Amino acid sequence: MSKLTAAKVRAITRTGLHGDGGTLYLSVAQGGSKSWVQRLTVNGRRRDIGLGGFPLVSLAEARDKAFDNRRWARAGGNPLAEKHKARVPTFREAALKVFESNKPRWRSEQHTKNWLKYLERHAMQQIGDMPVDRVGREDVLRILTPLWGTRMETARRVRQRVRAVLRWAQAHDFVTENVAGECIDGALPTMPAVKEHFRALPYQEVKAALETVEASPASLAVKLCFRFTVLTAARSGEAREAVWSEIDLDAREWRIPGTRMKSGTEHRVPLSKAALAVLEQVRALKDGADLLFPSPLRKGRPLSNMTMTKLLRDVKLAERATMHGFRSSFRDWCAETGKPRELAEAALAHTVGGVEGAYFRSDLLVKRRRLMDQWAAFVTASDKKKVVPLVRRG
Repeated sequence: MSKLTAAKVRAITRTGLHGDGGTLYLSVAQGGSKSWVQRLTVNGRRRDIGLGGFPLVSLAEARDKAFDNRRWARAGGNPLAEKHKARVPTFREAALKVFESNKPRWRSEQHTKNWLKYLERHAMQQIGDMPVDRVGREDVLRILTPLWGTRMETARRVRQRVRAVLRWAQAHDFVTENVAGECIDGALPTMPAVKEHFRALPYQEVKAALETVEASPASLAVKLCFRFTVLTAARSGEAREAVWSEIDLDAREWRIPGTRMKSGTEHRVPLSKAALAVLEQVRALKDGADLLFPSPLRKGRPLSNMTMTKLLRDVKLAERATMHGFRSSFRDWCAETGKPRELAEAALAHTVGGVEGAYFRSDLLVKRRRLMDQWAAFVTASDKKKVVPLVRRG
Protein backbone atom coordinates (compact mmCIF):
# COMPACT_ATOMS: atom_id res chain seq x y z
CA MET A 1 0.00 0.00 0.00
CA SER A 2 1.58 3.30 -1.09
CA LYS A 3 1.83 6.04 1.44
CA LEU A 4 -0.23 9.19 1.21
CA THR A 5 1.29 12.57 0.50
CA ALA A 6 0.04 16.01 1.50
CA ALA A 7 -0.96 16.64 -2.12
CA LYS A 8 -2.84 13.33 -2.35
CA VAL A 9 -4.72 14.05 0.87
CA ARG A 10 -5.91 17.38 -0.51
CA ALA A 11 -6.89 15.85 -3.86
CA ILE A 12 -8.71 12.72 -2.70
CA THR A 13 -12.50 12.96 -3.07
CA ARG A 14 -13.57 9.31 -3.31
CA THR A 15 -15.70 8.28 -0.33
CA GLY A 16 -14.21 5.65 1.98
CA LEU A 17 -10.94 4.82 3.74
CA HIS A 18 -7.59 5.57 2.11
CA GLY A 19 -4.59 3.90 3.74
CA ASP A 20 -1.29 5.53 4.57
CA GLY A 21 0.32 2.22 5.45
CA GLY A 22 0.49 0.66 8.88
CA THR A 23 -2.62 1.55 10.86
CA LEU A 24 -3.44 5.06 9.61
CA TYR A 25 -6.30 5.86 7.22
CA LEU A 26 -7.85 8.99 5.75
CA SER A 27 -11.65 8.73 5.94
CA VAL A 28 -13.63 10.69 3.33
CA ALA A 29 -17.36 11.15 4.05
CA GLN A 30 -20.06 11.50 1.38
CA GLY A 31 -20.15 15.27 1.74
CA GLY A 32 -16.40 15.52 1.19
CA SER A 33 -15.29 16.08 4.80
CA LYS A 34 -12.07 14.29 5.74
CA SER A 35 -10.79 12.89 9.02
CA TRP A 36 -8.05 10.61 10.29
CA VAL A 37 -8.79 7.13 11.64
CA GLN A 38 -6.36 4.64 13.13
CA ARG A 39 -7.28 0.94 13.11
CA LEU A 40 -5.39 -0.57 15.98
CA THR A 41 -5.59 -3.85 17.90
CA VAL A 42 -5.93 -3.12 21.62
CA ASN A 43 -6.06 -6.02 24.10
CA GLY A 44 -6.86 -8.43 21.29
CA ARG A 45 -9.68 -6.35 19.79
CA ARG A 46 -9.58 -4.11 16.73
CA ARG A 47 -10.47 -0.53 17.57
CA ASP A 48 -11.00 2.52 15.37
CA ILE A 49 -9.47 5.60 16.97
CA GLY A 50 -10.31 9.06 15.62
CA LEU A 51 -7.25 11.28 15.29
CA GLY A 52 -8.99 14.49 14.20
CA GLY A 53 -10.25 16.13 11.05
CA PHE A 54 -8.28 17.29 8.04
CA PRO A 55 -7.00 19.98 7.44
CA LEU A 56 -6.98 20.96 11.14
CA VAL A 57 -4.86 17.85 11.72
CA SER A 58 -2.20 17.51 9.02
CA LEU A 59 -0.83 14.27 7.57
CA ALA A 60 2.38 14.66 9.60
CA GLU A 61 0.45 15.26 12.82
CA ALA A 62 -1.78 12.25 12.18
CA ARG A 63 1.29 10.04 11.63
CA ASP A 64 2.82 11.26 14.90
CA LYS A 65 -0.38 10.49 16.81
CA ALA A 66 -0.67 7.06 15.19
CA PHE A 67 2.95 6.25 16.07
CA ASP A 68 2.42 7.20 19.72
CA ASN A 69 -0.70 5.04 19.91
CA ARG A 70 1.12 2.03 18.43
CA ARG A 71 3.92 2.45 20.94
CA TRP A 72 1.43 2.56 23.85
CA ALA A 73 -0.38 -0.51 22.53
CA ARG A 74 2.89 -2.51 22.22
CA ALA A 75 3.72 -1.61 25.80
CA GLY A 76 0.37 -3.02 26.93
CA GLY A 77 -1.34 0.34 27.30
CA ASN A 78 -4.74 1.43 25.99
CA PRO A 79 -4.62 4.52 23.75
CA LEU A 80 -8.38 4.89 24.02
CA ALA A 81 -8.17 5.12 27.79
CA GLU A 82 -5.34 7.66 27.51
CA LYS A 83 -7.37 9.70 25.07
CA HIS A 84 -10.37 9.88 27.40
CA LYS A 85 -8.38 10.84 30.47
CA ALA A 86 -8.85 14.43 29.36
CA ARG A 87 -12.22 15.81 30.45
CA VAL A 88 -14.71 15.82 27.62
CA PRO A 89 -16.42 19.24 27.41
CA THR A 90 -20.17 19.64 27.43
CA PHE A 91 -21.87 20.78 24.26
CA ARG A 92 -22.38 24.23 25.84
CA GLU A 93 -18.68 24.55 26.70
CA ALA A 94 -17.68 23.47 23.20
CA ALA A 95 -20.15 25.94 21.66
CA LEU A 96 -18.65 28.81 23.66
CA LYS A 97 -15.16 27.87 22.46
CA VAL A 98 -16.32 27.79 18.83
CA PHE A 99 -18.06 31.15 19.29
CA GLU A 100 -15.04 32.83 20.87
CA SER A 101 -12.60 31.49 18.26
CA ASN A 102 -14.76 32.65 15.35
CA LYS A 103 -16.02 35.97 16.71
CA PRO A 104 -12.95 38.01 15.63
CA ARG A 105 -13.41 37.04 11.95
CA TRP A 106 -17.17 37.66 11.78
CA ARG A 107 -17.83 41.06 10.22
CA SER A 108 -21.60 41.04 10.68
CA GLU A 109 -22.68 42.43 14.04
CA GLN A 110 -26.08 40.80 13.65
CA HIS A 111 -24.61 37.36 12.88
CA THR A 112 -22.36 37.58 15.94
CA LYS A 113 -25.28 38.48 18.20
CA ASN A 114 -27.49 35.72 16.85
CA TRP A 115 -25.00 32.85 16.62
CA LEU A 116 -25.39 31.65 20.21
CA LYS A 117 -29.03 32.74 20.46
CA TYR A 118 -30.15 30.10 17.97
CA LEU A 119 -28.44 27.39 20.02
CA GLU A 120 -29.76 28.72 23.32
CA ARG A 121 -33.30 28.83 21.99
CA HIS A 122 -33.41 25.52 20.15
CA ALA A 123 -30.62 23.18 21.30
CA MET A 124 -29.14 23.92 24.71
CA GLN A 125 -32.11 22.71 26.71
CA GLN A 126 -31.81 19.25 25.12
CA ILE A 127 -28.03 18.83 24.74
CA GLY A 128 -26.31 21.81 26.36
CA ASP A 129 -25.23 19.92 29.48
CA MET A 130 -24.36 16.66 27.67
CA PRO A 131 -20.68 15.79 27.05
CA VAL A 132 -20.11 16.16 23.33
CA ASP A 133 -19.22 12.48 22.97
CA ARG A 134 -22.65 11.56 24.33
CA VAL A 135 -24.60 13.61 21.77
CA GLY A 136 -26.12 11.17 19.30
CA ARG A 137 -27.91 11.34 15.97
CA GLU A 138 -31.26 10.89 17.71
CA ASP A 139 -30.56 13.96 19.89
CA VAL A 140 -29.81 16.14 16.86
CA LEU A 141 -32.90 14.86 15.02
CA ARG A 142 -35.04 15.54 18.08
CA ILE A 143 -33.95 19.19 17.83
CA LEU A 144 -34.25 19.58 14.05
CA THR A 145 -37.36 17.55 13.14
CA PRO A 146 -39.98 19.91 14.67
CA LEU A 147 -38.39 22.86 12.83
CA TRP A 148 -37.62 21.21 9.52
CA GLY A 149 -41.03 21.41 7.88
CA THR A 150 -42.31 24.66 9.38
CA ARG A 151 -39.32 26.93 10.06
CA MET A 152 -36.84 25.90 7.41
CA GLU A 153 -34.43 28.82 7.70
CA THR A 154 -34.27 28.44 11.48
CA ALA A 155 -33.71 24.68 11.11
CA ARG A 156 -30.90 25.27 8.63
CA ARG A 157 -29.13 27.74 10.93
CA VAL A 158 -29.51 25.56 14.01
CA ARG A 159 -28.06 22.59 12.15
CA GLN A 160 -25.15 24.67 10.87
CA ARG A 161 -24.26 25.75 14.40
CA VAL A 162 -24.62 22.28 15.95
CA ARG A 163 -22.54 20.87 13.12
CA ALA A 164 -19.83 23.52 13.66
CA VAL A 165 -19.62 22.69 17.37
CA LEU A 166 -19.32 18.97 16.70
CA ARG A 167 -16.77 19.62 13.95
CA TRP A 168 -14.65 21.38 16.59
CA ALA A 169 -15.14 18.40 18.93
CA GLN A 170 -14.12 16.00 16.15
CA ALA A 171 -10.99 18.02 15.36
CA HIS A 172 -10.01 17.84 19.06
CA ASP A 173 -10.57 14.06 19.23
CA PHE A 174 -13.57 14.25 21.56
CA VAL A 175 -15.85 12.57 18.98
CA THR A 176 -15.14 10.33 16.00
CA GLU A 177 -18.24 11.25 13.99
CA ASN A 178 -20.12 14.48 13.39
CA VAL A 179 -23.67 13.35 14.12
CA ALA A 180 -25.12 16.58 12.66
CA GLY A 181 -23.42 15.92 9.31
CA GLU A 182 -24.28 13.84 6.27
CA CYS A 183 -25.13 10.81 8.40
CA ILE A 184 -28.57 12.26 9.26
CA ASP A 185 -29.47 13.48 5.76
CA GLY A 186 -31.61 10.44 5.08
CA ALA A 187 -33.81 11.18 8.10
CA LEU A 188 -34.61 14.74 6.99
CA PRO A 189 -36.72 15.64 3.93
CA THR A 190 -34.87 17.53 1.22
CA MET A 191 -35.08 21.22 1.94
CA PRO A 192 -36.04 23.30 -1.11
CA ALA A 193 -33.41 25.79 -2.16
CA VAL A 194 -35.03 29.16 -1.56
CA LYS A 195 -33.00 32.24 -2.21
CA GLU A 196 -33.83 34.93 0.29
CA HIS A 197 -34.05 38.42 -1.19
CA PHE A 198 -33.77 41.59 0.84
CA ARG A 199 -36.83 43.81 0.65
CA ALA A 200 -35.99 46.65 -1.71
CA LEU A 201 -37.80 49.67 -3.15
CA PRO A 202 -38.04 50.16 -6.89
CA TYR A 203 -35.16 52.45 -7.79
CA GLN A 204 -37.64 55.10 -8.97
CA GLU A 205 -38.80 55.53 -5.35
CA VAL A 206 -35.41 55.96 -3.67
CA LYS A 207 -35.47 59.77 -4.03
CA ALA A 208 -38.84 59.93 -2.28
CA ALA A 209 -37.48 57.68 0.47
CA LEU A 210 -34.58 60.09 1.01
CA GLU A 211 -37.01 62.98 1.27
CA THR A 212 -39.26 61.04 3.66
CA VAL A 213 -36.34 60.30 5.98
CA GLU A 214 -35.10 63.88 5.74
CA ALA A 215 -38.50 65.13 6.92
CA SER A 216 -38.67 62.64 9.81
CA PRO A 217 -37.96 63.52 13.46
CA ALA A 218 -34.99 61.10 13.58
CA SER A 219 -31.68 62.39 14.93
CA LEU A 220 -29.29 64.14 12.55
CA ALA A 221 -26.75 61.31 12.82
CA VAL A 222 -29.33 58.70 11.80
CA LYS A 223 -30.70 60.74 8.88
CA LEU A 224 -27.22 61.57 7.55
CA CYS A 225 -26.02 57.97 7.91
CA PHE A 226 -29.05 56.79 5.93
CA ARG A 227 -28.38 59.34 3.20
CA PHE A 228 -24.67 58.53 3.01
CA THR A 229 -25.40 54.78 2.83
CA VAL A 230 -27.81 55.23 -0.07
CA LEU A 231 -25.57 57.66 -1.97
CA THR A 232 -22.53 55.36 -1.73
CA ALA A 233 -24.46 52.06 -2.21
CA ALA A 234 -22.50 50.78 0.78
CA ARG A 235 -23.48 48.14 3.28
CA SER A 236 -25.12 49.59 6.38
CA GLY A 237 -22.40 48.34 8.71
CA GLU A 238 -19.65 49.86 6.54
CA ALA A 239 -21.31 53.26 6.75
CA ARG A 240 -22.29 53.08 10.43
CA GLU A 241 -18.75 52.21 11.48
CA ALA A 242 -17.00 54.60 9.09
CA VAL A 243 -14.32 56.83 10.60
CA TRP A 244 -12.79 60.10 9.45
CA SER A 245 -9.36 58.51 8.95
CA GLU A 246 -10.89 56.53 6.05
CA ILE A 247 -11.95 59.73 4.25
CA ASP A 248 -9.65 61.48 1.78
CA LEU A 249 -11.40 64.75 0.97
CA ASP A 250 -8.73 65.87 -1.50
CA ALA A 251 -9.11 62.67 -3.54
CA ARG A 252 -12.88 62.58 -2.90
CA GLU A 253 -12.59 58.98 -1.72
CA TRP A 254 -13.74 56.80 1.14
CA ARG A 255 -11.22 53.99 1.61
CA ILE A 256 -12.73 51.13 3.59
CA PRO A 257 -10.01 48.80 4.94
CA GLY A 258 -10.21 45.09 4.21
CA THR A 259 -10.81 44.33 7.90
CA ARG A 260 -14.26 45.92 7.58
CA MET A 261 -15.14 44.54 4.16
CA LYS A 262 -17.02 41.31 3.49
CA SER A 263 -14.46 40.44 0.80
CA GLY A 264 -11.53 41.09 3.13
CA THR A 265 -9.90 43.53 0.69
CA GLU A 266 -9.80 47.33 0.70
CA HIS A 267 -12.59 49.05 -1.20
CA ARG A 268 -12.34 52.60 -2.54
CA VAL A 269 -15.62 54.47 -2.82
CA PRO A 270 -15.63 57.60 -5.01
CA LEU A 271 -17.62 60.33 -3.27
CA SER A 272 -20.16 62.35 -5.24
CA LYS A 273 -20.88 66.01 -4.45
CA ALA A 274 -24.00 64.90 -2.61
CA ALA A 275 -21.98 62.46 -0.45
CA LEU A 276 -19.39 65.17 0.28
CA ALA A 277 -22.24 67.47 1.31
CA VAL A 278 -23.28 64.87 3.88
CA LEU A 279 -19.74 64.88 5.28
CA GLU A 280 -19.86 68.67 5.59
CA GLN A 281 -23.04 68.38 7.65
CA VAL A 282 -21.75 65.53 9.76
CA ARG A 283 -18.70 67.50 10.96
CA ALA A 284 -20.89 69.01 13.66
CA LEU A 285 -21.41 65.55 15.19
CA LYS A 286 -17.74 64.88 15.99
CA ASP A 287 -17.41 63.59 19.55
CA GLY A 288 -13.73 62.73 19.66
CA ALA A 289 -14.17 59.08 18.65
CA ASP A 290 -13.35 59.66 14.94
CA LEU A 291 -16.72 58.18 13.88
CA LEU A 292 -18.59 59.82 11.04
CA PHE A 293 -21.95 58.93 12.55
CA PRO A 294 -21.58 58.60 16.35
CA SER A 295 -24.56 57.39 18.33
CA PRO A 296 -26.44 60.28 19.99
CA LEU A 297 -27.20 57.97 22.93
CA ARG A 298 -23.89 56.12 23.42
CA LYS A 299 -20.89 58.45 23.32
CA GLY A 300 -18.00 57.05 21.31
CA ARG A 301 -20.09 54.21 19.85
CA PRO A 302 -21.40 53.83 16.28
CA LEU A 303 -25.07 53.69 15.42
CA SER A 304 -26.51 50.21 15.81
CA ASN A 305 -28.16 48.16 13.09
CA MET A 306 -31.40 48.29 15.07
CA THR A 307 -31.29 52.09 15.02
CA MET A 308 -31.43 52.05 11.22
CA THR A 309 -34.15 49.39 11.26
CA LYS A 310 -36.18 51.54 13.66
CA LEU A 311 -35.79 54.48 11.28
CA LEU A 312 -37.37 52.48 8.47
CA ARG A 313 -40.19 51.39 10.79
CA ASP A 314 -40.84 54.96 11.93
CA VAL A 315 -41.17 56.27 8.37
CA LYS A 316 -43.38 53.30 7.36
CA LEU A 317 -40.82 51.78 4.98
CA ALA A 318 -39.85 48.64 6.92
CA GLU A 319 -42.44 46.42 5.22
CA ARG A 320 -41.06 47.30 1.79
CA ALA A 321 -37.35 47.89 2.32
CA THR A 322 -34.31 46.99 4.39
CA MET A 323 -31.11 48.99 4.60
CA HIS A 324 -29.37 46.34 2.52
CA GLY A 325 -32.22 46.52 0.03
CA PHE A 326 -31.09 49.96 -1.13
CA ARG A 327 -28.05 48.26 -2.64
CA SER A 328 -30.50 46.18 -4.68
CA SER A 329 -32.29 49.36 -5.74
CA PHE A 330 -28.95 50.76 -6.93
CA ARG A 331 -28.16 47.52 -8.78
CA ASP A 332 -31.55 47.56 -10.52
CA TRP A 333 -30.98 51.18 -11.55
CA CYS A 334 -27.62 50.19 -13.05
CA ALA A 335 -29.23 47.36 -15.03
CA GLU A 336 -32.24 49.36 -16.19
CA THR A 337 -30.14 52.32 -17.33
CA GLY A 338 -27.63 50.21 -19.25
CA LYS A 339 -24.61 50.48 -16.95
CA PRO A 340 -21.99 47.75 -17.57
CA ARG A 341 -22.32 44.76 -15.27
CA GLU A 342 -18.68 44.81 -14.19
CA LEU A 343 -19.03 48.48 -13.22
CA ALA A 344 -22.08 47.82 -11.05
CA GLU A 345 -20.46 44.82 -9.38
CA ALA A 346 -17.29 46.80 -8.64
CA ALA A 347 -19.36 49.63 -7.13
CA LEU A 348 -21.03 47.13 -4.80
CA ALA A 349 -17.66 45.53 -3.91
CA HIS A 350 -18.91 42.16 -5.13
CA THR A 351 -16.34 39.47 -5.82
CA VAL A 352 -16.49 38.35 -9.45
CA GLY A 353 -15.83 34.62 -9.81
CA GLY A 354 -14.83 32.25 -12.59
CA VAL A 355 -12.81 33.20 -15.65
CA GLU A 356 -14.15 36.76 -15.54
CA GLY A 357 -12.84 37.22 -12.00
CA ALA A 358 -9.45 35.74 -12.87
CA TYR A 359 -8.83 38.47 -15.44
CA PHE A 360 -10.54 41.27 -13.52
CA ARG A 361 -7.80 43.33 -11.86
CA SER A 362 -8.91 46.98 -11.99
CA ASP A 363 -11.36 48.52 -9.52
CA LEU A 364 -12.53 50.89 -12.33
CA LEU A 365 -12.34 53.90 -10.02
CA VAL A 366 -12.56 56.57 -12.73
CA LYS A 367 -15.61 54.98 -14.34
CA ARG A 368 -17.16 54.30 -10.94
CA ARG A 369 -16.78 57.97 -10.04
CA ARG A 370 -18.96 58.92 -13.01
CA LEU A 371 -21.39 56.16 -12.07
CA MET A 372 -21.78 57.37 -8.48
CA ASP A 373 -22.17 60.96 -9.65
CA GLN A 374 -25.00 59.83 -11.95
CA TRP A 375 -26.65 57.81 -9.16
CA ALA A 376 -26.47 60.79 -6.79
CA ALA A 377 -27.91 63.08 -9.44
CA PHE A 378 -30.77 60.63 -10.01
CA VAL A 379 -31.79 60.26 -6.36
CA THR A 380 -31.38 63.95 -5.52
CA ALA A 381 -32.81 65.37 -8.78
CA SER A 382 -34.78 68.58 -8.36
CA ASP A 383 -37.14 67.71 -11.24
CA LYS A 384 -39.87 65.85 -9.37
CA LYS A 385 -41.52 64.76 -12.61
CA LYS A 386 -38.70 62.31 -13.15
CA VAL A 387 -39.30 60.59 -9.84
CA VAL A 388 -42.24 58.39 -8.91
CA PRO A 389 -43.77 59.61 -5.60
CA LEU A 390 -43.38 57.18 -2.73
CA VAL A 391 -46.70 55.53 -1.94
CA ARG A 392 -47.33 52.70 0.46
CA ARG A 393 -48.75 49.71 -1.29
CA GLY A 394 -51.50 47.73 0.34
